[in-house]
Amino acid sequence: MYFVYSLLLTLGFVVLAPRFLFDALSKGKYVAGFRERLGLLSPIPNDARPVIWLHCVSVGETQAARPLLAGLKERFPDHSLVVSTITSTGQKLARDLFKDQTVKIFYFPFDWRWTVRRTLNAIRPSLVLIMETEVWPGFLHECRIQQIPAGIVNGRLSERSFRRYRLVKPFITRVLQCLKFAIMQTEADADRLRRLGLNEQKIFVSGNLKFDAGAIPAAQSLTEEFRLRFNLNSSPLILAASTHDPEERIVLEAFQRARLKSGLRPRLLIAPRHPERFAEAATHIGASRLSWARRTAPPLSSDHQCDVILLDTIGELPALYPLAAIVFVGGSIAKTGGHNILEPAAVGACIITGPNTFNFEAIVRTFTESDAFVQLLQSSNEEFGAALAQVFLALLSDPRRRQELGRKAKELVHKNLGSTERTLELLTANLSGVTTAEGHPPLPSRGV
Repeated sequence: MYFVYSLLLTLGFVVLAPRFLFDALSKGKYVAGFRERLGLLSPIPNDARPVIWLHCVSVGETQAARPLLAGLKERFPDHSLVVSTITSTGQKLARDLFKDQTVKIFYFPFDWRWTVRRTLNAIRPSLVLIMETEVWPGFLHECRIQQIPAGIVNGRLSERSFRRYRLVKPFITRVLQCLKFAIMQTEADADRLRRLGLNEQKIFVSGNLKFDAGAIPAAQSLTEEFRLRFNLNSSPLILAASTHDPEERIVLEAFQRARLKSGLRPRLLIAPRHPERFAEAATHIGASRLSWARRTAPPLSSDHQCDVILLDTIGELPALYPLAAIVFVGGSIAKTGGHNILEPAAVGACIITGPNTFNFEAIVRTFTESDAFVQLLQSSNEEFGAALAQVFLALLSDPRRRQELGRKAKELVHKNLGSTERTLELLTANLSGVTTAEGHPPLPSRGV
């Protein structure tokens, strides 16, 4: 089965190679870290300390990993920490967030046996922790062969992903048996993993690390920099966070409609999810005929009054949430499954999403039950845009309602803190090997 998987992976790579090459030349995608993806990376410094490898896919997982990485460093000071990502945006953010806590940050290898072996030989991990449910069959199989414990932390498995995995259940069951443990976010996630064949004894539930990560305050100096440069105390700010196509256009049109009727002159900040779309977002903003400014452009006096701000950077978005009157969380009109609502919730922001939030089913359900945000369920872009304009107008006209939604959202975040500590306790209770700090149960050394 693994041979068939590797063959299909190779065929897929060959078939998609022209598209990869086009994206690499036109957008710069996949070029960064290509040698590392082939397993050609320099070995980590050989200081004889065991290595914990934490793998994050992209920006969301990297943000969520902040409290866990800090906890690992505190609890296991005799271990070296390394972090891998798949996307270039995740890599940049990891380098910004974790440069002082890790000995190496690198790109995850392509899932062929020879590339995986090269990477494992360079890193020589004692333990591999995989954020959420990033199941790479070749990688997990090779970890098992080399007797390297590998487990999932902050795991989630949506009903949509479960249905896809179930189509190849015999193979997925074999892959999952390579895991030493799986620490899942919710009981529903755990149950789906059980139904795919993972042993009950390996499955645990800890809650969602993103609640803890959302509660970590952003740098106040950066928040103040934005406040002063763009004069963000002067009128209500609507923040469109982590947007995808066609969300910038829809939000812009809704903003213009609400602005005409509100009499308040609100302002809009748009933060596209992916850097390769910054130029496209700029085109949409320019076509709106609203005055606007780029974050990366030199400061101008006109920044104080511009209607729209384009956040064309990665990693600065959390610093903007405390300044926003309303936050629309993107990826929820586009059918990508939505993005994390917990960071704006943690600062008491009033949150709006679209209908497509399947990546955050449990969180959205919790917020819905507590009336702690606004979710618009219109299916067509035209209907959604009209509804969004009405909600913008209603919330701009009703500060008390905004504050009430923000208060409930913030309370929910604080009620659900503690996943990091539970995860660390589960890790230390289920692993054995090298002595840890403060008498905690130890982690494994390589080959145990």
